[in-house]
Amino acid sequence: MKMRDQNELRVGCVVMAAGNAERFGENKLAAAVGGKTLIERALDAVPLDALSAVCVVTQYDEVERLAVRCGFRCVRNDRPADGLSRTVRLGTEALAGECDAILYLVSDQPLLKRESVAALLDFCRAHPDRIVGASHGGRRGNPCVFPKKYFPELCALSGDVGGSAVIRAHEDDLLLFEIGGEELTDVDTKEALKELNNAGAP
Repeated sequence: MKMRDQNELRVGCVVMAAGNAERFGENKLAAAVGGKTLIERALDAVPLDALSAVCVVTQYDEVERLAVRCGFRCVRNDRPADGLSRTVRLGTEALAGECDAILYLVSDQPLLKRESVAALLDFCRAHPDRIVGASHGGRRGNPCVFPKKYFPELCALSGDVGGSAVIRAHEDDLLLFEIGGEELTDVDTKEALKELNNAGAP
């Protein structure tokens, strides 16, 4: 697939894959659901033909190798202990000069579908000045898209916080986009991983 090159809203994607996964106890991105690792599933969910650029932010050698094989740009987070905010800032700074909006994709939602992300991006293009968040039944989850006007606030975050802090400051600017509830399922613990595999996750 080729990334789009059209005279329309240029949306980039930051794949956030740098966390220490303290609750999981080890690099959870290497853990498998249905025979595929979490990071493989995350990269599979990226609708490349709907994006202008993709950047994977990680601290892990194996994730960088996979990202490069997939043809994605990779930025190393050399200080993951600084928290989620550093991953957000590194990814935002890498894409800010070439994008009008950025989709922030977490790497621990193994049931997220590429088709849902592509539909969210279509919705975002219809509302280019708004923050758009995936949701189910009115409950917001990930991924979320932020227009360029919020890049400075995203880059100014500190500690273990992400885009939710910016959303809370601008609730009136948020639009929700409905996706399947199972797609919002994240894997924070080994118990959650076991449950997904026992349920026969595809």
